[in-house]
Amino acid sequence: MATVNITHDTIESTITENDIVLLDFWAEWCGPCRMFGPIFERASEEHADVVFGKVDTEAEQALAAGFRITSIPTLVVFRQGIIVFAQPGALNGAQLEQVVQGAKALDMDDVRRQLAEQQAAQQA
Repeated sequence: MATVNITHDTIESTITENDIVLLDFWAEWCGPCRMFGPIFERASEEHADVVFGKVDTEAEQALAAGFRITSIPTLVVFRQGIIVFAQPGALNGAQLEQVVQGAKALDMDDVRRQLAEQQAAQQA
């Protein structure tokens, strides 16, 4: 699967209707973004079971602000609608593969349990 452009109108359905979603927040003028783009595209072709979305931070400023993107490129990974990874900076192919494999290997019941514990601790 090739990368897909993500907009304010498509973000929610993309995240809720797919098991694993990787979002690349980028801009045309960003040198590291242009270097990371082909790596991200290659990975999208190798992992047809994962959605690889690109968010143009210039065209989707409100969306980028909603995710508190302060540096690009930033990679945000969702698994079953939960953010499981978020990191600014361009990754090389091996690093991106490690992120994808890590997302696939997560025990989401354990992730949800940890989130519930964190929320309970914050409310206490």
